[in-house]
Amino acid sequence: MIRRALLAASTLVFTLALTALPALALQPPTAQGEFVPAKDLPPTESIPAATLLVAAYAFIWVAAIVYLFSIWRRLNRVEAEMHALARKTSQR
Repeated sequence: MIRRALLAASTLVFTLALTALPALALQPPTAQGEFVPAKDLPPTESIPAATLLVAAYAFIWVAAIVYLFSIWRRLNRVEAEMHALARKTSQR
């Protein structure tokens, strides 16, 4: 009985932690005292968008070609099995 109570309590604490932590993490940062124009902000690190875009398109095209090639091979295998089955049934 005590074991079940401890298990229920630990489950409750775990559930509350899982639901409360994301809510605490999404709190907005503290506000600035005044408006700061974007040109006055210090430069930040950035990744060139063109490189990422080309890499994403290349990955998608390669994945599509590999997928289509696998479908083509499987279709050829099924057709070969169908022809072999047709030859076996026509011989009987």
